[in-house]
Amino acid sequence: MYTSLTLASASPRRKHLLELSGLRFRVHPAQVEEHEEPSSPPDDTVLHNAAIKAAWVSEREPESLVLGSDTTVALETEVLHKPADMEEARAMLRRLAGRSHTVYTGICLKGPAAGIDECHFVTSEVTFKPLTDADIDAYFQVVNPLDKAGAYGIQEGKEMIIAGLRGSLHNVMGLPTEFLLDLLERLNLLNALRTQ
Repeated sequence: MYTSLTLASASPRRKHLLELSGLRFRVHPAQVEEHEEPSSPPDDTVLHNAAIKAAWVSEREPESLVLGSDTTVALETEVLHKPADMEEARAMLRRLAGRSHTVYTGICLKGPAAGIDECHFVTSEVTFKPLTDADIDAYFQVVNPLDKAGAYGIQEGKEMIIAGLRGSLHNVMGLPTEFLLDLLERLNLLNALRTQ
């Protein structure tokens, strides 16, 4: 029986969300090349990336229960990955301003010793306020957009840019913990993984 998860990610946001969810876990970041082809469907992209992260760690820790995850932002059919520089970040927020977009997170749970191989994706819809260039500059004083898909984070400064959210806030932050806890419950693993 598993008594701990292994998170296949170095993301401080995912680590924080797992801590909040009350699960016992350790971190072993996967060393993989993420697929970031803008023309690929966003659900395929996040499922693929979550799966390769989980598989990389699982091959090295076959006795562990490994969690891989990947999040991206899609404006209609176009995927917005992490911006390459501040100019691209500004361009992304200009495009998101005054519109709704979808955040996709793939989560993959692999536990070869128990025959567990579960991959799913969760979506949330985020609506942005109309933004001027001055609004965007003010937001970038608060948040570093370069390590975030879509050039924004919802955990800080959200009142500056976000008008509404439908779905899981944690999903937009990078890990749909509600879905994860339900999945662990369905697999009869939740109680064994809880810290209390």
